[in-house]
Amino acid sequence: MTKEPSGEQRQIQSLGSASLDGTPLDYIVVMSAVVTVLAFIPFSITIGSGGIFPLSQGIFPLLGWILGPVGGSLASGIGTLMGVFLAPHTAGIPPVSIFGAMVASFAAGCMVIGKQRKYWWFMMSIFFVVAFYIYVSRAMNNGVSVSVIIKGSFIDWSGLLLFILPTRTLFARWINSQNLRLVWLGLFFGSWTVAGVYHISQSVITYTMFNWPEEVWIFLIPIMPLENLVRSLVGAFIGVRVISGLRAIGIMKPQAAIY
Repeated sequence: MTKEPSGEQRQIQSLGSASLDGTPLDYIVVMSAVVTVLAFIPFSITIGSGGIFPLSQGIFPLLGWILGPVGGSLASGIGTLMGVFLAPHTAGIPPVSIFGAMVASFAAGCMVIGKQRKYWWFMMSIFFVVAFYIYVSRAMNNGVSVSVIIKGSFIDWSGLLLFILPTRTLFARWINSQNLRLVWLGLFFGSWTVAGVYHISQSVITYTMFNWPEEVWIFLIPIMPLENLVRSLVGAFIGVRVISGLRAIGIMKPQAAIY
């Protein structure tokens, strides 16, 4: 007759690697390498700044959701920095590109569904609102009409609203769902949201540098939503497969991951 073990149940965790904010460093290294690889693939070019956008922009939000805000932003920043040297054709303005990548992953990591980091989104919202105000005010001072600004900044204000409203946590719950259809929807709309707000953080810098006229704003009205659509589709297409794979192999989740 065997005796059943008694006593307090213990939880066993892997201590095989160092971690940052609950995210193993080897996870950060692997995902930064993925960002670097995708930096070689351009998907769009916009006149005004002349920037060529890399496909890696599509997974910046994903890194925040699977690694957390700190680990995700670090992986995106390192991967984008490496892309500056290895894929300069999509580097854009390097400091702005690196800053935007880190902001995107950090903002995505703030879309939480639990009590941990519950109010971090509020801090980011204030930053985005101030940046958007500066962006729009400068455009008006440069003679851009209000109607053109509203149409030309559609991805910005739509992403900002979705981030501030409870849709932020709705998308996070969908990503956390066991239903892959909901996961896909959460990744798509979450990527649209994050791409919009991190575009604000970049545009407030680049517009100050270039001050493109109203004609450029008008030209970009149909192009920018299409670019954001591509980012969102890339994020959903890659993200649902990454999350499915991570769940299937049972790898240890970072503490701030929401998948």
